[in-house]
Amino acid sequence: MSVVLLLLVAAAVGGAACVVWAERGGPRWVRIVARVTLGITSLVRSAQKNGRRSTGGSSSNSWSSDSSGD
Repeated sequence: MSVVLLLLVAAAVGGAACVVWAERGGPRWVRIVARVTLGITSLVRSAQKNGRRSTGGSSSNSWSSDSSGD
């Protein structure tokens, strides 16, 4: 289990590094990895928003009371 978590963290850090590098004009493969990373981030965010809506706002988590107006 800890190996899987370690791999996920390494992939997240590597993806974030590629996003930064792509912003500075990195090679083509870096721009592709950055696009994939940003796409996965977008999917995760929308899944979190949909999950929060389906609970009806009755969750006791502090992050669920976001009033940023996204």
